[in-house]
Amino acid sequence: MTTPATKLLNQTLVVGSHEFRSRLILGTGKYSTYELMQECLAESEAEVITVAVRRERLIDADGRNILDFIDLDRYTILPNTAGCFNAEDAVRVARLGREILEGLENPGADWVKLEVLGDTKTLLPDPVATLQATEKLVADGFQVLCYTTDDPITAKRLKEAGATSVMPAGSPIGSGQGLLNQNNIRICLEYLKENDPDYPVIVDAGVGTASDVAIAMELGCDGVLLNTGIASAGNPLLMASAMRDACRAGRMAAHAGRIPRKLYATASSPETGIISASK
Repeated sequence: MTTPATKLLNQTLVVGSHEFRSRLILGTGKYSTYELMQECLAESEAEVITVAVRRERLIDADGRNILDFIDLDRYTILPNTAGCFNAEDAVRVARLGREILEGLENPGADWVKLEVLGDTKTLLPDPVATLQATEKLVADGFQVLCYTTDDPITAKRLKEAGATSVMPAGSPIGSGQGLLNQNNIRICLEYLKENDPDYPVIVDAGVGTASDVAIAMELGCDGVLLNTGIASAGNPLLMASAMRDACRAGRMAAHAGRIPRKLYATASSPETGIISASK
């Protein structure tokens, strides 16, 4: 028998030409070892993992290539342009990622997670440069997933420029502060999904723990992308399990419909047929 929960969790996440069962996307940075990264990716049951494709990031201090520790038949790689601070560099790195993944025959060759940062202190995106890079990459045939702020107007502009998915930050990258402005995320969802309910909106950055993932999904987001929350946890493997389950629980709660918040209590037991109070 198919339960409502099973039916819901079997609904796939569609991002452009890609389709997945898992709605959790993981990064590959900051792990103490590539072996630990492998274990956490498997435990999370993620199907998409994002990799920074600048040449120096593919190789660790011991000269090992991160791609040698990733099962390319199991995972779709989402190349990202982390570390780019202008549109020109981001476009160049995106093309490099496409070239690498085409050589590896991985289906992730046709898309990119676009990051164009404004400065090194906040790691917040440069909205103008991000829009410029989006337009260039879309014209170049990429399916572009845009890392952006939680500003609804910027989110709208990126979708209009052809972004396959808009990915508003919950809070600054690696900060672990969670979703600082839930109202802005709600407005982003309203604007991006207006007359287009299946448009994928994925929270990207700032997730610190499982409850942050659950909240993002309860708001109606289609997925969550995170890295530091697992890689830098006290027990990364256990946190990978928690993030996986929170993603599922949050989605189920969103579709179940929470009760309204009330100022005063409402009795759980019926008020009729109670034993009369003593006089």
